[in-house]
Amino acid sequence: MIAAQLIPTPMGPLSLLSREGVLVAAGFTADPKEMYARLTPALQAEGLEVVDDLGAASEAVRAYLAGDLAALDAIPVSQPGSPTRKRLHAALREVKAGTTVSYAELAERAGLPKTAARAAGSACAQNLIAPFVPCHRVLPAGGGYGGYYYGVPVKEWLLAHESGGIANL
Repeated sequence: MIAAQLIPTPMGPLSLLSREGVLVAAGFTADPKEMYARLTPALQAEGLEVVDDLGAASEAVRAYLAGDLAALDAIPVSQPGSPTRKRLHAALREVKAGTTVSYAELAERAGLPKTAARAAGSACAQNLIAPFVPCHRVLPAGGGYGGYYYGVPVKEWLLAHESGGIANL
């Protein structure tokens, strides 16, 4: 069974979906079914149950929002993908709060050439576990914020929060 919890945040509700203590999806949506629909058919076959508390994952979100910017790092995550995509997602988890990288830098951190920036962008776009796999910390080399699945204002808020640019809530 996939367990889901909604947690209020300054950017709106954050849906967390967990299977046996491992996050399989997370995103800024008020409807966990939106995240559930992005899971593999095998995981969807397990069913979805909304619960009051997911334990460590929900505690980590509250700690992150309160200013412990490394709190999300300790939560185990699992998402599908090719070996290359998995390396890119692992490299994303190594980008520390308060810092950003370009898509080319992310590719290099994953052991790929800088020219694999497009693959890095695709891995960010297909990331199912935001902000635990912090694709919001990847910015275009030419400047600006680029895109973000949950909207650029959410990305801007996350980056400002992590840089200390806003008051902790």
